[in-house]
Amino acid sequence: MPVEAPQWTDFLSCPICTQTFDETIRKPISLGCGHTVCKMCLNKLHRKACPFDQTTINTDIELLPVNSALLQLVGAQVPEQQPITLCKAKKCVEELALYLKPLSSARGVGLNSTTQSVLSRPMQRKLVTLVHCQLVEEEGRIHAMRAARSLGERTVTEFILQHQNPQQLSSNLWAAVRARGCQFLGPAMQEEALKLVLLALEDGSALSRKVLVLFVVQRLEPRFPQASKTSIGHVVQLLYRASCFKVTKRDEDSSLMQLKEEFRTYEALRREHDSQIVQIVMEAGLRIAPDQWSSLLYGDQSHKSHMQSIIDKLQTPASFAQSVQELTIALQRTGDPANLNRLRPHLELLANIDPSPDAPSPTWEQLENGLVAVRTVVHGLVDYIQNHSKKGADQQQPPQHSKYKTYMCRDMKQRGGCPRGASCTFAHSQEKLEKFRKMNKRLVPRRPLSASLGQELPQNLLTFQIIVHMERTVAGEVLHIHLIKT
Repeated sequence: MPVEAPQWTDFLSCPICTQTFDETIRKPISLGCGHTVCKMCLNKLHRKACPFDQTTINTDIELLPVNSALLQLVGAQVPEQQPITLCKAKKCVEELALYLKPLSSARGVGLNSTTQSVLSRPMQRKLVTLVHCQLVEEEGRIHAMRAARSLGERTVTEFILQHQNPQQLSSNLWAAVRARGCQFLGPAMQEEALKLVLLALEDGSALSRKVLVLFVVQRLEPRFPQASKTSIGHVVQLLYRASCFKVTKRDEDSSLMQLKEEFRTYEALRREHDSQIVQIVMEAGLRIAPDQWSSLLYGDQSHKSHMQSIIDKLQTPASFAQSVQELTIALQRTGDPANLNRLRPHLELLANIDPSPDAPSPTWEQLENGLVAVRTVVHGLVDYIQNHSKKGADQQQPPQHSKYKTYMCRDMKQRGGCPRGASCTFAHSQEKLEKFRKMNKRLVPRRPLSASLGQELPQNLLTFQIIVHMERTVAGEVLHIHLIKT
């Protein structure tokens, strides 16, 4: 019976015995299907098949190579003797695996929230998939080529994200949605509108658009006075574009709309709704990270996986090449000061890899070229983030400004979501607001009274400034100064 697959973040330990890999008895052995098990557990298997997906192991276990990329991450001694045909390809994987090193502060520790890496979470996940690929068997090499292509495609997306202006992102996004005759009303209001559409049509009723819109508006008005027939009509149009309705045309009368059976639950309807918005935005040439999508559509960070799955599902074999073209346009717009155009041949090579499961096994030369290409573009991304990207510098050096997160984010208050996500310099909740205000009181140095008095300001303005400053430090001194001045 298959064993439940492990979490991708637990990549430094055997998923069967949960013990950390080492160079002695628990050597990491990757199988052709992409799962990795320690050698001790592998030798205890009753049948020669992967315990997770039951894929047959065609190579003798003793001949399967140790995953040296994982060994180096746990600080173990990496064996030097390797087949010549594997050397260059394995070297590329080992070099890429080093980007996972900061994520494991101790042996046996996988990814955790307290450690930081220059690579984003989606990049880390795709890199872990590549590290688990086994290159001896044909199936493993096919997996490695697909993983390299997927990692390269995500790298292009990261480059595009780095070249977008986060201040203009929200306005550009909703402008693209409105250009299609659709609208998003904010996380809370949009959720209620969708639930009311479902309430009206979940029993299979067929209503005209006008009647449906009026029903939703009347139910929304007590909680959301700003609800209008125009705005709700645009929400219905969004669902219409997503093909959620079965439309029946009538002679000399309005068409009737009936909700298709597969969308008569909130989860199914909401997923199709979200997919339509993401598709519109992607067609407009915008790229938005899953955490930003979660903030924009739900007003929180708990729907990142949901949004990532939608983004992945919308990807097609042609999406990679299209993204490369969009990156080229972005580089032309900025002048390409980091000379990222040099990566284009490598990106085009990766885009030409066949991602289908039925793809033929690559030759050793094709495998090496693919892994060298993905290593080059990932190195280029890391170099850009560390040395050229303002966003990367901001992430590595948290703002020290005394007002950092001491005021509520306007986008979060007005729209219920913020396109800047975790990188926003304003607070997204009352809890965060209070936390950083307390930190600010401890961290901001007190100004000497003599320095304040030495400023050449009108006397009444001087008094006001002293009082405000002291209010933000020690309350007792506010009262003392105020009494003296009056």
